[in-house]
Amino acid sequence: RRVHGDLKGLRILPSPVCVFRRSSAAAVLGGRHAAVFSTASQFGPDRYSTMSTFHPVAERPCFPEEEEKILQYWKEIDAFQTSLKMSEGKPLYTFYDGPPFATGLPHYGHILAGTIKDVVTRYAHQTGHHVERRFGWDCHGLPVEYEIDKKLEIKGRKDVLKLGIDKYNEECRSIVMRYSSQWKDVVERMGRWIDFERDYKTLDRSFMESVWWVFKQLFEKGLVYRAFKVMPYSTACNTPLSNFEANLNYKEDVQDPSIVIAFSQVEAPHVEFPAWTTTRI
Repeated sequence: RRVHGDLKGLRILPSPVCVFRRSSAAAVLGGRHAAVFSTASQFGPDRYSTMSTFHPVAERPCFPEEEEKILQYWKEIDAFQTSLKMSEGKPLYTFYDGPPFATGLPHYGHILAGTIKDVVTRYAHQTGHHVERRFGWDCHGLPVEYEIDKKLEIKGRKDVLKLGIDKYNEECRSIVMRYSSQWKDVVERMGRWIDFERDYKTLDRSFMESVWWVFKQLFEKGLVYRAFKVMPYSTACNTPLSNFEANLNYKEDVQDPSIVIAFSQVEAPHVEFPAWTTTRI
């Protein structure tokens, strides 16, 4: 559409086209005024409608404050739960979310992954699905035991048996939710829609029994087999470690001598197998 004139009052060429006044341009550019519209069929070149379409916008808006206003509005209208009620009866979309460890605070990796997960589930909802989203807590594995071992100065299995497995497990349960409030604050502040009230924990018996049920189905279908794999191993805990667990005790700038040994083949002594190790005996 063609218009000409200056920002003091845009003149309109014939056609029912919607144009901005000076105040409108200020609003688009971040000014204090609301946008005002008019059409050539109703008003002359120097007459405009007084209908406000947008709320006033500050010249220098504080984006964190604007985000908090939106979060407060969502809370007032119970936006997430309302959206779930509105989508009841629609095709179910199941999203398996690997829960974070409950013994640590959220960091950049959690925030990035949580944002992606929120995008996926929101898109599923907007494309006509019912998406139940419940926050989960990973309460198993060495991160929990590692914290208790430091607290009780436990060095190995003998110390656990001396304390008692039941008491040791109870100590582990006592710390798994100590950062739950901080997690809730961070996840809600980043705008992710997920249910904390109906959360699940991997220590729940119903959850553990469901995992064993799934494993049984895999076993009965012949999909479970025994093989070998090179993995980090804890001699203190007598268990393989994930990369994450192995990094819990990672130390930099440690002098760790290594050796290289050549093993000769029995049938052909001139053939050798080199081996490199830092293992201490």
